[in-house]
Amino acid sequence: MPENKPKKLTSKEPLLEYDIPDNQHNFDRVWALLKEEYPDAKPSLNYRNPLELLVATILSAQSTDVQINRVTENLFKKYRTAEDYASADIRELEVDIYSTGFYKNKAKNLKAATQLLVERYDGEVPDTMDELVTLPGVGRKTANIVLARAFGVIEGIAVDTHVKRVSGRLGFTRHTGPEKIEQDLISLARKEDLDSISMTLIYHGRKVCQARKPRCHVCVVKELCPSSIIFIGE
Repeated sequence: MPENKPKKLTSKEPLLEYDIPDNQHNFDRVWALLKEEYPDAKPSLNYRNPLELLVATILSAQSTDVQINRVTENLFKKYRTAEDYASADIRELEVDIYSTGFYKNKAKNLKAATQLLVERYDGEVPDTMDELVTLPGVGRKTANIVLARAFGVIEGIAVDTHVKRVSGRLGFTRHTGPEKIEQDLISLARKEDLDSISMTLIYHGRKVCQARKPRCHVCVVKELCPSSIIFIGE
């Protein structure tokens, strides 16, 4: 019976997850190369305490770290405690974070989340996954970032659009939901690598494995990536 090879796509065709064969057996080899390529993959959000990290991460949705750092430079001088955000005028808060995008929803979530911090946790950011995900605007992605960077607690892997795209193209997951992608990656990785996987895949997604036109010709893992066949041919 002839082998079913992934079809070669034109530049105008979408890359579908079912076109990519499973490649989980190559995870360790791919991960070793990516770690070597991005040895200092760390978040570039500026913060000084758990509250500032929580706020910056909520604001970072659909924005860039550079833009968020511009906004928080003044924001963190104006709002220093959870009480400051919780008691803020919502219109004023919207103006303060306007340039981060989706400012109305972010302001609503910030105010509601900090109100819960004040009511339930004496204004402090909790240090467990179960507690963090009860806050408005906080899912597992944000919670994983806060836990790892603010408290040194490695609970899982933060899955954003870059992690979703890159892990799918590498054949490490066939899922599209963040939680299932996270579980697939956790099952493949060593526990000591969980903290760095997300940022490493994000760096690779930004620099090489870009959404519209991946730069497969300069990719350090192209020989191990099933999607390179789809994008550039055998």
